[in-house]
Amino acid sequence: MDIFLQVWGGSGYLLAKILLAHAEGLQRDRTWRIAGWFAYLIGLPAWVILLAGKQNWIAAAIEAGGAPALILGLASAWKRCDHVPRCVDWSVKAFTYLMIAGGIGYSIYYFKGITAVSQVLEIGVTFGFLLGSYLLAKKHPWGWLLFAGMLICMGILMYIQDKALLVFQQGISLVFVINGFIRAVHKVGIPRA
Repeated sequence: MDIFLQVWGGSGYLLAKILLAHAEGLQRDRTWRIAGWFAYLIGLPAWVILLAGKQNWIAAAIEAGGAPALILGLASAWKRCDHVPRCVDWSVKAFTYLMIAGGIGYSIYYFKGITAVSQVLEIGVTFGFLLGSYLLAKKHPWGWLLFAGMLICMGILMYIQDKALLVFQQGISLVFVINGFIRAVHKVGIPRA
């Protein structure tokens, strides 16, 4: 079951990064973005199950909590909307911050403080995934850099937990994330954070 979840989650997330990175260089990017956000949503359940199974509560909560940002990205691409309504944007942002606080809070409660390296790595995954997804849903290039940090933290976490397939997937994903950032910067320039 563990290998099945690694293949399912890893391939869904890798495919999403490939598709979204490719979309960055295109004028007609809608189909690629829709496919990319959909691939993220397909891989999401496997990641939640894998992380929760190893008591990586922060990362599991964050993966689940990232669903609204992924749906925002999918909906924005579907509707060809570069600017989302303010109430939707605020709701996704508020939910993102609540999930960050909730995941970190529960982990601190469960482990009676920050007592493990895995918790620190999960915090890196938390900020990288949630804020990166949110920024990418809004087509902001800095989301790619947050994803790069997230991939490094997740790769180390998966290495610690002997998940070689996911370590490999994180490394491959990093190549596409860096490519996505370069393509996004060439397309829109370097925006302020």
